[in-house]
Amino acid sequence: MRFVAIFLWLFAFALQPATAATSSPNLASLEQQLRAVVGSASSNVGVAALDLTTGETVSINGDVRFPMASTVKVAVAAAYLNQVDHGNRSLDDKISGQTASSLMQRMLIHSDNQATDILIRDLGGPHAVQDWLRFQGFNTIRVDRTIARLLADPRDLWDIRDSSTPMAMVEMLQKLDKGNILKPQSRSYLLDLMGRCATGRNRIRGMLPWGTRVEHKTGTLNGYTSDIGFITLNNGHRIAVAMFARGGADRPQTIATAARAIYDGFTRLFTWPALAPSFGTLAPSTGGQ
Repeated sequence: MRFVAIFLWLFAFALQPATAATSSPNLASLEQQLRAVVGSASSNVGVAALDLTTGETVSINGDVRFPMASTVKVAVAAAYLNQVDHGNRSLDDKISGQTASSLMQRMLIHSDNQATDILIRDLGGPHAVQDWLRFQGFNTIRVDRTIARLLADPRDLWDIRDSSTPMAMVEMLQKLDKGNILKPQSRSYLLDLMGRCATGRNRIRGMLPWGTRVEHKTGTLNGYTSDIGFITLNNGHRIAVAMFARGGADRPQTIATAARAIYDGFTRLFTWPALAPSFGTLAPSTGGQ
């Protein structure tokens, strides 16, 4: 079964554009740093980061597919909020005896899988979320199963179902942030919930300077760790980031180290003289998805 899954993944990968995600020339030094971080990790790691002000981008394995796990919950939330913006749904709607707003909070703050599946079913199932993503132009992001089905199926971290590339994820985050998909009120609501994410504090947040604004969503499976979201630098620039890591034993540490390298690397673009990278102490793990 694993051989078949790997074959299918390789076949799907071969159908993707031949040009790999490339980094901006100004971020060559940061790319080298990230390659060193990824190269020293025991995990298979994909990283992408994009400055929402300048468009500067850095990517390592940015066009490689990884499982999304619970990071898909950002797409589910956006699909529902888009319906709210069009007057088809409301955050006050009762679904399975709970308001959509309470389900959204459970999904994004505490990574509640049951709340997620209730919202997915209300939207019309995984295929409806997939159709919405394609309508928005996110053809590389796949949503195939409910969270319950994903967890019940045999685990294969190379399965192309319910997957995304790091670059596709930061492009989705970019459109969400710039208001190309959601109206200002829905955008603010989504970012507020992501800013209150209570899981995975040892990932993107783990080594950033104290008080750094982070809006994010984590993902966790057995042998897999991820985190996506926004980092606001002390100069006001906002960076969309996506970090996926499968296999190995150092996944949260690798994500935290890469996030700090990204913070320092993007900061150096607008600072003279250039700042030397400064890595802090990894925050204690709080677990979570």
